[in-house]
Amino acid sequence: VGCRMWTLAWLSISSLCLGTAWAVPAKEERRKLEKLKADLTLYENLELDNYDLTLDNYSEILDLSNYEELYDYSDLAPKIEVGTLAPRPKDPAALPKLSTTAETPKLLPPSTTSPIHPAPIPAQGLPSCLLCLCIGTSVYCDDANLEHIPVLPPDTTYLYARFNHISTIRASDFLGLKKLKRIDLSSNSISWMDVDAFSLLPSLQELLLPENKLTALPELPHSIVLLDARLNRIPSTGLRPKAFRDLKQLQILHLSDNQLDYIPTPLPQSLRSLHLQNNKIQSMPEDTFCDSHDHSQIRRALEDIRLDGNPINLSLFPNAYFCLPRLPTGHF
Repeated sequence: VGCRMWTLAWLSISSLCLGTAWAVPAKEERRKLEKLKADLTLYENLELDNYDLTLDNYSEILDLSNYEELYDYSDLAPKIEVGTLAPRPKDPAALPKLSTTAETPKLLPPSTTSPIHPAPIPAQGLPSCLLCLCIGTSVYCDDANLEHIPVLPPDTTYLYARFNHISTIRASDFLGLKKLKRIDLSSNSISWMDVDAFSLLPSLQELLLPENKLTALPELPHSIVLLDARLNRIPSTGLRPKAFRDLKQLQILHLSDNQLDYIPTPLPQSLRSLHLQNNKIQSMPEDTFCDSHDHSQIRRALEDIRLDGNPINLSLFPNAYFCLPRLPTGHF
């Protein structure tokens, strides 16, 4: 009877343990199933059609204001103290051996057997190319604080020395420059020029002297094509008599904003543009532009004449324009 009772008790305990073991997985499965149903219900309620991530609503959807508070990486970065020495090696033998006294480097005495000679100055190493910029045969000296014309290379073709403090021009400044075609000395302080400062330049075609302090013009070479001496202080007495008559290649003559009281005649037939505005011109002879004895004359080249800003009434001289392709600009 005792054995039978023991067997029944053992069977009861075994069935109880098996029931408990089977109940745990069943309960876990039910919990997972309920969670899945809840997630599906939440997903169905989301309005994914309105979820449009653009730069305009980026800050509304993602709040990064507390980003640094959420993630603190300070503990992960190694701490480095600036200015501290590097750790010493564990092996003392790896340390460099320092001498007790530092040796002062000794300078070698100069060699007496091979003296040092200065390097030869190249062709571009002339003063002008040290102060200015030399490109090919052009010399650019703009805004270089020059007070005089520097020595130029003999093959100089174009010189630009604008916005400086040059006050005097000498004939020796351009001596021997037979290839010089253009000189631009705009915006200096030139008040004096040698009479023959430019007359010995056989290739000079363009001479620009605006915005200076000139009271007279020097002689010009017969090769000149353009003369610009605007914004100076040149009176009519500052021009040589018949100064432009023999300049057979002169096409552009600009003398505006000076102190001229008459038109400098005779003018060469090659002239195309004459600017004399803002002077003191009050009258003109009838043969200023045309030959009064040849009414068949037609002067086609001279198309640009500026006389505005002068106290002259151009309507008083109708016979002075009959050979011109167009009337001068000014007060009629």
